[in-house]
Amino acid sequence: MADRPQRRTPTPKRATVVRGERITPHMVRVVLAVDPAAALDIGEYTDHYVKLLFPAEGETFPEPLDIEAIRRDLPRERWPRTRTYTVRSYDAATREMTVDFVVHGDEGVAGPWAAAAKPGEVLYFMGPGGAYAPDPAADWHLLVGDESALPAVAAALDRLPADATARVFVEVAGPEEQQEVQAGPGVEVVWLHRGSGQVGAALVDAVTGLDFPAGRVHAFVHGEATFVRELRRHLRLDRGIGREDLSISGYWRRGKDEDGWQSSKREWNAEIEREQEGAPAAS
Repeated sequence: MADRPQRRTPTPKRATVVRGERITPHMVRVVLAVDPAAALDIGEYTDHYVKLLFPAEGETFPEPLDIEAIRRDLPRERWPRTRTYTVRSYDAATREMTVDFVVHGDEGVAGPWAAAAKPGEVLYFMGPGGAYAPDPAADWHLLVGDESALPAVAAALDRLPADATARVFVEVAGPEEQQEVQAGPGVEVVWLHRGSGQVGAALVDAVTGLDFPAGRVHAFVHGEATFVRELRRHLRLDRGIGREDLSISGYWRRGKDEDGWQSSKREWNAEIEREQEGAPAAS
């Protein structure tokens, strides 16, 4: 049997910080200018995401960043840490890419970096990926997410046709975390305030209690894995929505950083699929 070809790691792309701003108490927006030499295909999807590369504390690497050499020559603890973020918007004319970060003080890797980012700082990333954009042929749209999904939800709202019908539920910590989003006359945006409650509990209640409009729905449900799992079961089994009309996935999971979550996510998804075997197709 012939040897399987080794899959090559994508070449990281270089970007520099243009500006940053705090748009809510816990959300920081950073605008990055992407190197003109880097091929960047953004626009097909509204959930485009990039994998940002953050060197470990005290670690520096020569430029251009050679991730294959780093992974080949250095122990894992010295590799850059990868954090995945949605592209909020991209201006092809200026090559400026906007990314929103949830920030909780010094917690985590990407949040503290975003809060302190200064113009001219260099950040490497890989991507973009993506798979979802609102289907203009759908009769109506369901958009559901917590703070981590808000950039993708907002990007989807920007893309909806002017006459679209949509029900949108976004859960944030409190009213101070709400943002201005684009919404046509047929779009109902409901902000849910979590307070001291469990992440996603209000979203589960809102969606399970929703009187669905008539016709075919195209749904986007993303955020913390526990509530996503509950809504996935509800939408597939109780509402009979087919897989082809659902974009639904856990962006993160309580108690795990991204490294731990990504290492277990494949099995988590497979477990859910086993639970839902035999779910009815959309009517």
